[in-house]
Amino acid sequence: MAFDQGLAERVRELLRNHRNVTERKMFGGLAFMLEGHMFVGILGDSLMARVGPEHYAGALRHKHVREMDFTGKPMKGYVYVAPEGLESDAALQDWVGRCTGFVRTLPPK
Repeated sequence: MAFDQGLAERVRELLRNHRNVTERKMFGGLAFMLEGHMFVGILGDSLMARVGPEHYAGALRHKHVREMDFTGKPMKGYVYVAPEGLESDAALQDWVGRCTGFVRTLPPK
């Protein structure tokens, strides 16, 4: 599956000043890793957002958000955000910020 190159560039721009961020092609898309933890990704034209278990239900209440069911089963703590939910730079920045905030709480890999 190809991923949206324009969305990838927008995410890269937001992460330009973050240290320890890497990219990895995974699952037919692109994953961004922070200190070894996947925190956002792009599958097709959607953003995969790792919001964590505590913020999962709240994230699902947002428009244009659905559960991440990549494996056929919902993955708690991960959601997909459709392109309509990412139209503004502020909206994308909000999602990326939520995800970086969550993975910074995880133990080092």
